[in-house]
Amino acid sequence: MSSPPFLFSQTQSTVLPNPSTFFSQNLLSSPLPTNSFFQNFVLKNGDQPEYIHPYLIKSSNSSLSVSYPFLLFTTAMLYQVFVPDLTISTSSSSHKSETKTSHVISSYSDLGVTLDIPSSYLRFFLVRGSPFITTSVTKPTTLSITTTNKIVSLHSFNDKTKHTLQLQNNQTWLIYTSYPIVFYHKDYAIESNKFSGIIRFAAWPDSTPKYEEILDKFSSCYPVSGDATIKNPFRVVYKWQRKRSGELLMLAHPLHVKLLSSSLAFNNVTVLNDFKYRSVDGDLVGVVGDSWVLETEHVPITWHSKNGVKKESYNEIVSALFKDVKELNASNVTTNSSYFYGKLVGRAARLALIAEEVSYLEVIPKISDFLKEMIQPWLDGNFKGNGFLYERKWGGLVTKQGSIDAGADFGFGIYNDHHFHLGYFLYGIAVLAKIDPAWGQKYKPQAYALVTDFLNLGQRFNSYSPRLRCFDLYKLHSWASGITEFEDGRNQESTSEAVNAYYAAALLGLAYRDTRLVATASTLTALEILAAQTWWHVKSEDKLYDEEFTKDNRIVGILWANKRDSKLWWASSECRECRLSIQVLPLVPVTESLFSDAGYVKELVEWTLPSLKNKSNVDGWKGFTYALQGIYDKENSLKKIRMLKGFDDGNSFSNLLWWIHSR
Repeated sequence: MSSPPFLFSQTQSTVLPNPSTFFSQNLLSSPLPTNSFFQNFVLKNGDQPEYIHPYLIKSSNSSLSVSYPFLLFTTAMLYQVFVPDLTISTSSSSHKSETKTSHVISSYSDLGVTLDIPSSYLRFFLVRGSPFITTSVTKPTTLSITTTNKIVSLHSFNDKTKHTLQLQNNQTWLIYTSYPIVFYHKDYAIESNKFSGIIRFAAWPDSTPKYEEILDKFSSCYPVSGDATIKNPFRVVYKWQRKRSGELLMLAHPLHVKLLSSSLAFNNVTVLNDFKYRSVDGDLVGVVGDSWVLETEHVPITWHSKNGVKKESYNEIVSALFKDVKELNASNVTTNSSYFYGKLVGRAARLALIAEEVSYLEVIPKISDFLKEMIQPWLDGNFKGNGFLYERKWGGLVTKQGSIDAGADFGFGIYNDHHFHLGYFLYGIAVLAKIDPAWGQKYKPQAYALVTDFLNLGQRFNSYSPRLRCFDLYKLHSWASGITEFEDGRNQESTSEAVNAYYAAALLGLAYRDTRLVATASTLTALEILAAQTWWHVKSEDKLYDEEFTKDNRIVGILWANKRDSKLWWASSECRECRLSIQVLPLVPVTESLFSDAGYVKELVEWTLPSLKNKSNVDGWKGFTYALQGIYDKENSLKKIRMLKGFDDGNSFSNLLWWIHSR
């Protein structure tokens, strides 16, 4: 996708932070990441930790602290605890007050970030999935390594390039240096002679000798950055830039392992199944090789249901469509929230596609007129009370309300939830472009501006939007939390709305016959689905999470970089129908791929149903629960749906009937 030829009106946001505090000057002329794995490093004081698998990393103005975190759990959550196991600094920092005091992001890539501490002559290559923390000491200086745990022993080998550090908390760390170094230690601190060169730290996760042998073998070759490319549909290729001789050892999370094993024909890697680090994401497994191929199964991108609706069911759906379409009236829409407004757009677009599927074409003109009346003011820039604007400080779309109020539009103005909101608008635009190609061509520049805001896979430094604003090419799913500092890093609640965003972009590609957009968006749709099924969908037989958490939960509420939480932003963990619904809506054809495991769906629904008893005014949430029930129990699901009195604002009776009758 090239740079969008259309830009919305520009604005100066009053709520966005200044990125120049932590990014090096050469990066400031390009759009900057707003949902990245290192976002905490560039917000406020830059001193909240980030999870760079397998370590939690926290930086100050003069040092960097590393934690191989403990994993704690309850029935309600799993989380990793940051304890500064090692804090790395130099004697130079105290003598360099004239130098810029903060750390600096000097470069970043899909799979890594380079963090400099100029006052300490330290450069850290923080590459995701490296079992080593790699540090370049750029000028001869004395190293200082402190720990919160008393040092039990520090053993240096004969050549003084390998050292074993044992701490009182039973942790053992291996330290490797590119040149000989002499260490002196006291109870909680280590100092060195003057040193410049490469120093690497690795937690020894298991006391067995094989772990030490593997770390020794791969201690020389180190990664400095890594790129992920999507050149072929449903295939992601990782390539790390590395230095020094030898083979590269990295760590794969459970979804990587699954995709690597299914792509053996394309891979030249060795998986070390017995070399593992613990993680909130599941065991991280060693992989030898500086290039990985991750290939996933194709996910069908279709306008209509996969199996279609039988003709004997047309009449009931047509009857519901008649009523739902009759009630469409843009002048009755009172919300100006980009999220709730977008949901209404998506709801109406669904009615048009359902009408196509059941051959009730006479209602499509009215739906088309409604959609145009709803969408055009946002694309023309004359919607009263809100609208899309462009800001250059970070590089992207904000809303008019969001540019002056960080809490407006669920934080859209501080880059929260962009894919959620824009996905609904794009769904409506795609449907309009399909049924009215002339309209689609007229608004194609605006449509592509919306897509590019969160789905730019072109040149890394595009002049309008950062590369893949929300999608994380290491975790293989999106983050939703924008430029907000969180102790547990980025987070995402609604996987289904994330899936909908890339699905809608793929539909837009179909409408415009843009094969490249279809391929890219389809690939991200498939990966988002796989990640949801891996980390959000909790099956009773799963071993990924601790038994206590798994026993009590069938679905995760909010997934954080460093935590799994059963509650939602807007509801407690006890509201099981809320947790289910936010991982289902909107109900669209691709939902079938997201919930393709009927056995798990039955577990999820049966876990949820008791929460619906004796509750009124929750028909909107009941609709999604009964919709999933329809996957394995169509008859009872249909009875329950027919009794509902209300529906979620992005859903309708027509849509629920379409879903059940197409099972």
